[in-house]
Amino acid sequence: MPTTTAPQGRPSVTDLTAQEREVLYALGCGLEDAEIADTLALSEHVVAGQLGRILVKLGLRNRAAAIVHAFDCGLVVPGLGPRRQVAAPGTTVRQRTGPAAGPWLRVSVLGPLRVSLARQPVDVGPVRQQAVLAALALSPDRSVSRQELLDGVWGMESPDGNVVPVYVYRLRKNLRLAECPDPVIRRDRYGYGLVRGAVEVDAACVEELVTAAGAAGRAGDLTEAVRLCSQALELFRGEPLAGLPGPLAEVERLRLAERRVALTQRKADLQLRLGRVAEAIAGLSALALEEPLNEPVAALLMRALQRGGRRAEALAVFDRTGRRLADDLGVAPGEQLLRARWAVQRGDDAGAGRGRAGAA
Repeated sequence: MPTTTAPQGRPSVTDLTAQEREVLYALGCGLEDAEIADTLALSEHVVAGQLGRILVKLGLRNRAAAIVHAFDCGLVVPGLGPRRQVAAPGTTVRQRTGPAAGPWLRVSVLGPLRVSLARQPVDVGPVRQQAVLAALALSPDRSVSRQELLDGVWGMESPDGNVVPVYVYRLRKNLRLAECPDPVIRRDRYGYGLVRGAVEVDAACVEELVTAAGAAGRAGDLTEAVRLCSQALELFRGEPLAGLPGPLAEVERLRLAERRVALTQRKADLQLRLGRVAEAIAGLSALALEEPLNEPVAALLMRALQRGGRRAEALAVFDRTGRRLADDLGVAPGEQLLRARWAVQRGDDAGAGRGRAGAA
């Protein structure tokens, strides 16, 4: 039987969770992300997040190093086992034979709320009932009390507290398959929450991809970091939680929109470091149109244009942003934008626009 002893001085695969070992084994068997996802009944976003955590835990540089490590530690033995049947030693391969194989409920909050049950769209009722589900989806690691749901969904118009159990009952009924009679919404003494492992939320997938991108960036694999950032950005479908009422939705709309802006900046910064200047300019130009008062975005766009030899356009960005700040907010450009202009005027790329790009 294959051993799982790591080379001396390197963390062992025993430091990984069972699912992470499955993913590493599948990677060592030569499978791509889509094949790993299909075999292990995971989404590609979850697989990418798992790979990022594997690299961090094992101190590995990139995917190639992870494949080598799977052989070095004996997790994968050359010539043994069919390529498609990829269960790590001591684990069981899960097949996509039913809704119990992996997350069978998917909730998308990065746009108008969408819910799919076993890949089929589901109507989850009126907007406040949708808002209750969204509140639970955005708190995946804790229970949400009845009062929190009342305050977050109804605010000052809070009705009788019995409305929450009624909405939860309806959601449980709508989100239940005959093959999986257990409810997807659990209850404990602290409140309500989604059953772990049964639900996939796109906002959580974004965070996993961001973590994986950070690991790739720290390992020096900037191309992979850009790919993961792009994959995360593709999950955004418009205004988050569009049309949902309540204070919680308002706060989360703002937070998730800012997350997308920061992630776009991070991707552009990585592209500039790779010399992919035209791609960075295209992405930042679109973002600047959406965020005309965002000084860090304008400063990074100026830096990209400067890198592309488009000095006049970079200065035009400063002038345009300065006018909008004066007209809409009655303020002058801040220090970051002023530094960006000074860098362009000197022909100096160093430091211009570096404020928040790596903060995603």
